[in-house]
Amino acid sequence: MRGARAGSKVAQDAGFRHHKPRPFAPEEFEPYEGGADPARVSEAAHLSAQAFVRRGIENNDPEISRRLIAVAENEGLEVLAELWSEAPAHSLPGALWRLYAVRAATMSKPEVHSARFLAGAHRAQVERIVAGVAEPPTAEELKKMTGSILTGAFDGDFAHALERTAAYCRVLVLGMTEHADAADLSNSDRGSKLTQQARALNKTAADLEICARLWRQDALD
Repeated sequence: MRGARAGSKVAQDAGFRHHKPRPFAPEEFEPYEGGADPARVSEAAHLSAQAFVRRGIENNDPEISRRLIAVAENEGLEVLAELWSEAPAHSLPGALWRLYAVRAATMSKPEVHSARFLAGAHRAQVERIVAGVAEPPTAEELKKMTGSILTGAFDGDFAHALERTAAYCRVLVLGMTEHADAADLSNSDRGSKLTQQARALNKTAADLEICARLWRQDALD
C-alpha cells in the first residue's frame, strides 16, 4: 500500500469511520481531466498543515489551541480528510492526520479503546508512561489524554505529541493482540481481523515516530 492512502486506513483500523469528505472547493483548483490537479491538492494539504501547526505553536492563547482541536472534532475530519489523509505518511499533513484520526477513533469508541489499552498496558510500561494516561485508564481518561496530546501539539512540542500518540498506539496494539488471541478460540475470523488491525496500527505508531524525528531535524514538511 502506498503512503498516500495510509492515512485513511489509520482511522478505519483504529475503529473509526468518518463520513464521506465534503469536496474541496473546486474553484480553488485548476480543472484537469479526471478531477482536481493532484499537485495543487498536495500543495493545499501541506500549506494548511503548516498553518495549523505554526499558528498553534506561535500563539500563547489556549483558546486558539482549543479551536484548532475543535475544527477536527466538530466538522474538520470531513474537511481535513479531503486533504491530509491523502498526504504521504512521513509529512506534516500525514502526521497531523494520524493525530486527529487516533483522537477521533478514541472518541468514537472510548470503552473499546480503554479495554484494549488496559489489556496491553502491563506489557508496555514505558509506552504507558510516555502516553501519559492517568490511572486507571478509563474511557474518560483516554478521551482526556488524546485531547491533551492535541493541545500539546499546538503548545510548542509537536514532536512530543507525535511520540505520545505513537506510544498510545503501541499499547493499544498489544491489547488488540491479546484480544485477537482470545477471539481465535471462539471466532477465528474476528481474531484475524483484530490481528490485521493491530499490524496496521503498529505501522501508524512507527510512522509517527519517524515524523517526530523528522520534526526535530526540521525536515518534516
